[in-house]
Amino acid sequence: MSDNKGMTDDEARAFHSYFVTSFMGFTAVAIGAHVMAYMWRPWL
Repeated sequence: MSDNKGMTDDEARAFHSYFVTSFMGFTAVAIGAHVMAYMWRPWL
């Protein structure tokens, strides 16, 4: 059994890259959904 309880630097960089990419994708979908909802029924 390994005593390594954390990520290596390379693993951390890869995880961060995937996390940022997925967060940006989620944000883009959320913005698109809000724009479409506003076009359907303006709330301002």
